[in-house]
Amino acid sequence: MTNDTKQKVREFYDQVGWMQEEDGLYQNARYEDLRPVTAEYIHKCHLRVKRHIAPSGGLLLDAGSGPVQYPEYVTYSENYKHRVCADISITALREARQRLGERGLYVVADIANLPFRSDAFDAIVSLHTIHHLPLPDHKRAYAGLFRVLKPSRSAVVVNGWDYPSLMKIASFFIRPVRVVKSLLTRGQLPSFSKKERENSIEENTGTYIEKIDVNWLRRELSGITPIQIYVWRSLSTRFTRTLIYKWLGGFYLLRFVYWLEEKFPRFFGENGQYPMIVFRKEN
Repeated sequence: MTNDTKQKVREFYDQVGWMQEEDGLYQNARYEDLRPVTAEYIHKCHLRVKRHIAPSGGLLLDAGSGPVQYPEYVTYSENYKHRVCADISITALREARQRLGERGLYVVADIANLPFRSDAFDAIVSLHTIHHLPLPDHKRAYAGLFRVLKPSRSAVVVNGWDYPSLMKIASFFIRPVRVVKSLLTRGQLPSFSKKERENSIEENTGTYIEKIDVNWLRRELSGITPIQIYVWRSLSTRFTRTLIYKWLGGFYLLRFVYWLEEKFPRFFGENGQYPMIVFRKEN
């Protein structure tokens, strides 16, 4: 990560992303769909991480922890002695301390250059963090996570693909709905820029993002560690905000989507919006 990019990401999260607003939510939560109709689906997706890490241990590393903002995130380390929160944002770590207290250890760190000894952690999670690094640092970050993981233990990385196959298909439904909503609410057509067509369908997060696809990931990590790709959540925030409503049976549609994801976790992991990249260090 270049010093300039690193500084901009740190400033965004220190000054904007991890600042609480009047409703108690972080500003960064504006890029998530937190409506009641999606709550059950998102809750169950958050808990998928726990399936792939040891249920208990000494140290769990949360690489790019943020403030550990969702209750489900806290449960990942509930049976660990300590959760080591590593983040570039001091604001994030202060907020994480409010949730974890003495159960947490707090380290300002660049996850592409982890300051920990090898084989230190019984489990590792990294949620929506590596995509904030420039592309050359992605591989370095995965290699660092593998290095600090104990033998016979697993790590889980959650990020978003760059415009995955299922969301490309979904765009054919999303765009007409956006046109109708924009005409009804603003009296004008929405803008569909070239950048939007080429980049991820996700909302702009306000800071640096560099997303990848499944082919890049498999190729670049082939010399580091074998990986398994499962679904964390196949639907993008833009999809749910545009097409999922209680009055359209959205709650039941999301239950059906979750059932499909459970039946075909690898397919939805590779083709949906948010994969879980799981790797294990063998003895």
